[in-house]
Amino acid sequence: MEEMGLALATDLYELTMAQSYWEHGMHGQAVFSLFVRTLPQGRGYLVAAGLEDVLRYLEGLRFTASDLQYLESTGIFSPPFLEYLAGLRFTGEVWAVTEGSLVFANEPILEVKAPIIEAQLAETYIINQVHLQTVIATKAARCVWAAKGRVLVDFAFRRTHGLEAGLKVARCCYLVGFAATSNVLAGKVYGIPVAGTMAHSYVMAFPSELEAFQAFARSFPERSVLLIDTYDTLQGARIAALVGQEMAQRGHRLRGVRLDSGDLLSLSREVRKILDEAGLTEAQIFASGGLDEWEIEALVRGGAPIDAFGIGTRMGVSADAPWLDMAYKLVEYEGRPVLKLSQGKATLPGAKQVFRFYDGKGAMARDVLALRGEQMPGGRPLLRQVMKEGRILGPLPTLQELRRHFHEEFARLPEPYKDLHSPAKYTVEVSPGIASLQQQLAISPRGAGPSAR
Repeated sequence: MEEMGLALATDLYELTMAQSYWEHGMHGQAVFSLFVRTLPQGRGYLVAAGLEDVLRYLEGLRFTASDLQYLESTGIFSPPFLEYLAGLRFTGEVWAVTEGSLVFANEPILEVKAPIIEAQLAETYIINQVHLQTVIATKAARCVWAAKGRVLVDFAFRRTHGLEAGLKVARCCYLVGFAATSNVLAGKVYGIPVAGTMAHSYVMAFPSELEAFQAFARSFPERSVLLIDTYDTLQGARIAALVGQEMAQRGHRLRGVRLDSGDLLSLSREVRKILDEAGLTEAQIFASGGLDEWEIEALVRGGAPIDAFGIGTRMGVSADAPWLDMAYKLVEYEGRPVLKLSQGKATLPGAKQVFRFYDGKGAMARDVLALRGEQMPGGRPLLRQVMKEGRILGPLPTLQELRRHFHEEFARLPEPYKDLHSPAKYTVEVSPGIASLQQQLAISPRGAGPSAR
């Protein structure tokens, strides 16, 4: 069977608009801007992610024979238009912020410039990829900040919304500072370190907790982390300590124990005491079980002697903020800036650039949203051209490079904007050029000239 392509990963109206554009000879260059209108409550920033998938999609965009056969079977599209789609390739350009960059409301994460049919057809896939990955990267970054240097492992795979989401969650978590993932496929695909312990079923499969721990320690003498809350957590800790002592006699070391339920603050203190009294001061305490940034923050503030956290469901679906008000809007067509005036959904016209300004200590101070051709002395431009004539420009950054980029970016964001409860609102200004253009178009939405009359 012919491999399924991604050209049909779009909404129907993208294709019906495309046929109408084609029938009316509309092939002019269009600029579409992808941005988030407002940040979710409690979010002081977003972490942009998903660009690599967008670029690879655009570079490989084409309709397969089976795609065209399916579209013909719907009875919606004309044969001449389907012939046109058979030869369609993306020929445009993309400007975007680097993945791992911090962005704020109304700032373009990326902009696409291409013949309008090509740019329009890409809308659904672009939003789909950037939306999910930006949501998750932001949630995971909040967990990293709350952990204050403690190790985090992605445990979300089994409850993410599908296989692809599980892979993207693992990638985004690692991008923002997680140490590893339990997702073995993600480890293979992205080169992320993999980590895991054992399940309660493993413990229950043996006649006793002691025998389960001893068996696992023999199988994995260099990486044993024992799950101690299957029956009685503190008794489980004592049994784990005994097994740890047996391992030490054989020249090995118990890596740690895992808590997956109960009052993690009080239990971690008691377990730490048990391990220390057994001489296992290097054995770590790993905690999991319905955690996200809120629980991590409370445990860290409470002084819980927890060395690492496994973060699963709530992070993998961004439970408190699972969606963004993300939009992909036309801002220019055939050199003519355009804008939308709908109440609550107005847009800013023209191809854009974002300039970031820093204070005397190198901390982020404010952003200015400007037209692409405007100059903002002292500001660092965030959008860079990453695709030209349908081809990716240069090698894409590795995941390790993106991880370093995020770390550098995040370190320059002042702490008030990172607060989990009431973050400060970062300043994003509109340049004189955009303000003037917006005012002109608000009076005459189609702009100056005969076409406006």
